[in-house]
Amino acid sequence: MVNFLITLLIGAVSGWLGGMIMGMNGGLLRNIIVGLLGGLIGGLLFSILGLGGGGLLFSILTGVVGTCILLFAAKKLLKWK
Repeated sequence: MVNFLITLLIGAVSGWLGGMIMGMNGGLLRNIIVGLLGGLIGGLLFSILGLGGGGLLFSILTGVVGTCILLFAAKKLLKWK
Protein backbone atom coordinates (compact mmCIF):
# COMPACT_ATOMS: atom_id res chain seq x y z
CA MET A 1 0.00 0.00 0.00
CA VAL A 2 2.84 2.39 0.82
CA ASN A 3 4.55 1.70 -2.53
CA PHE A 4 1.30 2.50 -4.33
CA LEU A 5 1.00 5.84 -2.53
CA ILE A 6 4.65 6.67 -3.26
CA THR A 7 4.06 5.86 -6.94
CA LEU A 8 1.05 8.20 -7.03
CA LEU A 9 3.06 10.92 -5.31
CA ILE A 10 5.92 10.56 -7.80
CA GLY A 11 3.39 10.65 -10.65
CA ALA A 12 1.77 13.80 -9.28
CA VAL A 13 5.10 15.60 -8.82
CA SER A 14 6.36 14.48 -12.23
CA GLY A 15 3.14 15.53 -13.92
CA TRP A 16 3.15 18.90 -12.17
CA LEU A 17 6.80 19.62 -13.00
CA GLY A 18 6.39 18.44 -16.59
CA GLY A 19 3.29 20.60 -16.97
CA MET A 20 5.15 23.62 -15.59
CA ILE A 21 8.05 23.05 -18.00
CA MET A 22 5.72 22.63 -20.98
CA GLY A 23 3.49 25.55 -19.97
CA MET A 24 0.38 23.45 -19.36
CA ASN A 25 -1.73 23.54 -16.23
CA GLY A 26 -3.68 20.58 -14.97
CA GLY A 27 -5.45 19.40 -11.89
CA LEU A 28 -4.20 16.80 -9.44
CA LEU A 29 -5.81 13.85 -11.24
CA ARG A 30 -4.47 14.94 -14.63
CA ASN A 31 -1.00 15.46 -13.16
CA ILE A 32 -1.04 11.97 -11.63
CA ILE A 33 -2.19 10.31 -14.86
CA VAL A 34 0.19 12.25 -17.09
CA GLY A 35 3.04 11.74 -14.61
CA LEU A 36 2.47 7.98 -14.42
CA LEU A 37 2.32 7.68 -18.22
CA GLY A 38 5.36 9.93 -18.43
CA GLY A 39 7.18 7.65 -16.02
CA LEU A 40 6.53 4.71 -18.32
CA ILE A 41 7.71 6.66 -21.36
CA GLY A 42 10.76 8.01 -19.55
CA GLY A 43 11.63 4.59 -18.14
CA LEU A 44 11.44 3.04 -21.61
CA LEU A 45 13.55 5.83 -23.10
CA PHE A 46 16.16 5.64 -20.35
CA SER A 47 16.40 1.86 -20.66
CA ILE A 48 16.87 2.13 -24.44
CA LEU A 49 19.64 4.68 -23.87
CA GLY A 50 21.23 2.45 -21.25
CA LEU A 51 20.72 4.95 -18.44
CA GLY A 52 19.75 3.65 -15.07
CA GLY A 53 19.58 4.65 -11.50
CA GLY A 54 17.53 4.41 -8.44
CA GLY A 55 15.99 6.48 -5.78
CA LEU A 56 13.32 9.08 -5.52
CA LEU A 57 15.06 11.86 -7.45
CA PHE A 58 15.91 9.59 -10.38
CA SER A 59 12.29 8.39 -10.49
CA ILE A 60 11.03 11.97 -10.56
CA LEU A 61 13.58 12.92 -13.24
CA THR A 62 12.52 9.95 -15.36
CA GLY A 63 8.86 10.90 -14.94
CA VAL A 64 9.47 14.55 -15.80
CA VAL A 65 11.38 13.69 -18.98
CA GLY A 66 8.66 11.27 -20.07
CA THR A 67 5.91 13.72 -19.15
CA CYS A 68 7.52 16.46 -21.24
CA ILE A 69 7.70 14.07 -24.20
CA LEU A 70 4.08 13.04 -23.69
CA LEU A 71 2.83 16.63 -23.38
CA PHE A 72 4.87 17.75 -26.39
CA ALA A 73 3.31 14.96 -28.48
CA ALA A 74 -0.16 15.78 -27.15
CA LYS A 75 0.28 19.45 -28.02
CA LYS A 76 1.31 18.59 -31.57
CA LEU A 77 -1.14 15.75 -32.24
CA LEU A 78 -4.19 16.91 -30.31
CA LYS A 79 -3.63 20.66 -30.63
CA TRP A 80 -3.67 21.07 -26.83
CA LYS A 81 -2.87 24.45 -25.35
